[in-house]
Amino acid sequence: MQDAAHVPMKSVGPVRLAGPEVEAEVRVPLATYESPLWPSVARGARVTSAAGGIRAVVLDERMARSVLLEAPDAAGAAAAVTGLAARRDEIAAAAQRGSRFAKFLGVHTQVCGSLLFVRVEISTGDAAGHNMVTRAAQQVLDWMTAEFPALRPVSVSGNYCTDKKASAVNGILGRGRSVVADVTVSGDLCRTLLRAEPAAIADLNVKKNLVGSILAGGVRSANAHYANMLLAFYLATGQDPANLVEGSQGMTSAEARGDALYFAVSLPNLVVGTVGAGKDLAFVQDNLRALGCLEPRAPGANARRLAVIAAATVLCGELSLLAALANPGELVRVHERMERGR
Repeated sequence: MQDAAHVPMKSVGPVRLAGPEVEAEVRVPLATYESPLWPSVARGARVTSAAGGIRAVVLDERMARSVLLEAPDAAGAAAAVTGLAARRDEIAAAAQRGSRFAKFLGVHTQVCGSLLFVRVEISTGDAAGHNMVTRAAQQVLDWMTAEFPALRPVSVSGNYCTDKKASAVNGILGRGRSVVADVTVSGDLCRTLLRAEPAAIADLNVKKNLVGSILAGGVRSANAHYANMLLAFYLATGQDPANLVEGSQGMTSAEARGDALYFAVSLPNLVVGTVGAGKDLAFVQDNLRALGCLEPRAPGANARRLAVIAAATVLCGELSLLAALANPGELVRVHERMERGR
């Protein structure tokens, strides 16, 4: 056991990734006070490895910051929206000025009364991109106030980003890396390693994760405990743990297909990076290197790999917990035995 800023840390696995983004077997570092998390993720890793590995795809990657301006009235705000649509190249030049890695992707706008929200989106290479996108947004804000004199700047961040808050917009428009990871587990593996039937896990996912989350008012989120795996992974790899708020919003899919279980996790808001604040700590460098995320690759490739590994880790922990819940009494027995015997 090691120490990640005084939080107990262990590496579990190996987690087997079977493409198409990454093909590898890696031991995943997790820093947590919740000691049952390590064996739970490890069980998920054993099951998915025996099933042939986890497949994962990166659907999108972008970082966003929304600037806020105020017009004299709604008509003035709407006119500015029309003006922006015709000047994409100028907005891109403003957003990318002074950075080798910021690549402008686009803007989305919202008008509320006389307020104009402009969500600036860029790709950020291997960085999570908080500072990079804030700088880009400030430069776009400065350009807009110069080009549209009727607009008054209000804030470089207008909460339409959305940063470190639960919202629907990030899942719809994307923020960070959007990753889906899936696996198909045979009925025999479910029964021997998870002690649960494929149909029981699929049924529980619908009744607990989907229906339960709807009743609770979940925001674009239907999962059992993504936050557990992500926080432990973020702390071990030098990520900003506050991004757990939007990162843990995601959907679990589970279907009984014949005598097999199809299981997937969809995480649209993984804000992770392999360079930047927190990444220069010695234990973080060791962990990123062990994960193969500090290799000489094209900009962004290491961060994509890290996001894929994060999603695979979430899948392992999510599958293991749902199996435990599908087996009456297992979760309580295991937690009590581990916590009391620690």
